[in-house]
Amino acid sequence: MIEMIFLFSLALIWILYATVSDLRSRDIPNWLNFSLIIFALGFRFFYSLFDLNDFSFFYQGLIGVGMFLILGNIFYYCKVFAGGDSKLMISLGAVLPIFPSFIQNIQVFLLFLFLFFVVGSIYGIFGSVYISIKRLKEFRRGFSQLFLKNRKMLIVYSFFGILFLVLGFFAMPLFYFALFIFIFPYFYLFIRAVDEFCMVKEVSVSKLTVGDWLYKDVKVGRKMVRAKWEGLNEEEIKLLNKKKKVLVKYGIEFSPVFLISFVLFWIFLGYKTFDFFLKALGF
Repeated sequence: MIEMIFLFSLALIWILYATVSDLRSRDIPNWLNFSLIIFALGFRFFYSLFDLNDFSFFYQGLIGVGMFLILGNIFYYCKVFAGGDSKLMISLGAVLPIFPSFIQNIQVFLLFLFLFFVVGSIYGIFGSVYISIKRLKEFRRGFSQLFLKNRKMLIVYSFFGILFLVLGFFAMPLFYFALFIFIFPYFYLFIRAVDEFCMVKEVSVSKLTVGDWLYKDVKVGRKMVRAKWEGLNEEEIKLLNKKKKVLVKYGIEFSPVFLISFVLFWIFLGYKTFDFFLKALGF
């Protein structure tokens, strides 16, 4: 119990700092993520050496880092996470394994990921709504343009929506499916309008930082600075100094999702909800 409290308290402090840093500067420092791994694994090693005389507690931490390394990279290369978020996810792999059994720790991972995806979905929707209101002028312009470009798609969805709505009078599940068909294309256009029009800003080159995302490729003389997922590096920023301003794409700061999910995870572990969740998964 003491070891769990120490690891979770350590992680909570680190996640709080990461969240503040992300909200202030849109960046989670590498040293923060890597130091959490070092401290967590270091504690596991010495606790196993002097108190447990059994290194399974340490080995489970290594396995956790390995599994979350794979998971973090999948999220990164699938363009779900930015670099700082993926590294924060990896660092939690050193903290979450609290049992000596691998199977039990898999259950812990599943609980955390379940909470993470639920919180992330809700946070993403509310975050997008907030941004669309904050930049209402850009959102209206973007949504109108996308609406006109996708009229054919909307007509097709409306046709099938009406069809399933009629069929819904005979089978209720089809009625709910019809509602989904009606809502989905507008939700899709809403997300695209926020992403392509509200999250793009013209920024002075002097304010660019390493990791910023270009909205589109920028030609500087005979060279081309590519808009890539990894973001800008120092050499590319120096090259862009020949330009006054460039279009930069920003994302929603995702670190608060880690904080909320981790707090909920800690609460769930202390209640019977955890047992109910495991039974629902068949464990």
